[in-house]
Amino acid sequence: MKKTVLLILPLLFLLIFSSCSMNNATEIDAIKQVLTTQQIYWNNGDIEGFMLGHWNSEKFEFSSENGTTYGWESTLERYKESYPTKESMGELSFEILDVKLTSDTTAVLDGEWELIRKNDNPKGSFILKFQKIENNWLIIRDYSTNG
Repeated sequence: MKKTVLLILPLLFLLIFSSCSMNNATEIDAIKQVLTTQQIYWNNGDIEGFMLGHWNSEKFEFSSENGTTYGWESTLERYKESYPTKESMGELSFEILDVKLTSDTTAVLDGEWELIRKNDNPKGSFILKFQKIENNWLIIRDYSTNG
């Protein structure tokens, strides 16, 4: 009896650990999909579609060298002022460097961005804090840098 328990216990731990790893992979894939969808919207010239990946709340924060903007609507207006035309928006690409789940409903993503435009090629990095809200992963804080 003891031998059976000793053999089954490690198998149970392995099964539980495997299940957690699969769940984490599913959640990380869902987070990465937010950026993939944002990239598609941006490259179609749709800033409002791009913003769907962000938490639509006055508590949303976007920070860069130009300061911090609070609120989804204010951030949308900031993007529209900075990128008034599809040409100014360029072609956006992301490189995801790391995604860490910090709890069942929060995560941090580190990455780099690049815009390909006719006359320049701005790029930078970002740290995004995600929260799972109503079963959707949304960016609740965006810290982006240029250069």
